[in-house]
Amino acid sequence: MEISAKSDYAVRALLALAAQAPNLVKIDVVVGEQKLPRKFVEAILGDLRRAGIVRSMRGADGGYALARPATDISIGSVIRAVDGPLAEVRGLRPDEMNYSGLAEHLPGLWVAVRASLRAVLDETSLQQLLTGELPEHVRKMVDDPQSWARRTP
Repeated sequence: MEISAKSDYAVRALLALAAQAPNLVKIDVVVGEQKLPRKFVEAILGDLRRAGIVRSMRGADGGYALARPATDISIGSVIRAVDGPLAEVRGLRPDEMNYSGLAEHLPGLWVAVRASLRAVLDETSLQQLLTGELPEHVRKMVDDPQSWARRTP
């Protein structure tokens, strides 16, 4: 799995909003703190607004804020809002795949990959990420040195 710049920037922008919740935050603060490209983040915040994750207010006193508490926003929902499904195989969802012969069991593996992504991304809230108080099963993975080890083909 590759985490896109769009997903990375979305999570980072939301962390900036969560840190100042429930206050409105100017776009310059969001992009300045994390050194993010303004135009790209504006488009991302539009996606997040349409998904009901952020709210915005125009004008001199305007800005962006979380539309609901950071405890109620999963990282998985953020990624889906800006990039679509967590796991796809050639543009299809893993459960839509169908192979025959030697590869007949492959859809099960792709579904398991999606389930493992969900177990981390859907069960970690923006608030947990902000505070570093990750769910126990996620914390175990983070603390495991093998998680940090690079693998080669």
